[in-house]
Amino acid sequence: MIKAIDPNQLLMQMRAMQTQATQSPTIMPGQQDNQSGRVDFANLMKGAVDQVNATQQSANSLRTAFELGDPNVNLVDVMISSQKASVAFEATVQVRNKLVQAYEEVMRMPV
Repeated sequence: MIKAIDPNQLLMQMRAMQTQATQSPTIMPGQQDNQSGRVDFANLMKGAVDQVNATQQSANSLRTAFELGDPNVNLVDVMISSQKASVAFEATVQVRNKLVQAYEEVMRMPV
């Protein structure tokens, strides 16, 4: 049985995600050097990749539960979770591509 979706609730969720996406990145504990106030880029990237991985794992577990016939999991939730994981992964790939491009540009600079 497919659960009906409230369009207003979906719109509110999309607006909340948009607001969250446009805000400055959240610095998690352990990612900032307390003495100098600088952000540790490696820890920030690791945190982002870990979040993408968690999103993908969540989507996979929802998909598996749906395939096994769990009555508490509906197709809409599975598809939304899958799309979130896909978008997060694509964004991560784009960031990686930009980093590689910037690195290559710096390496081409004359010393």
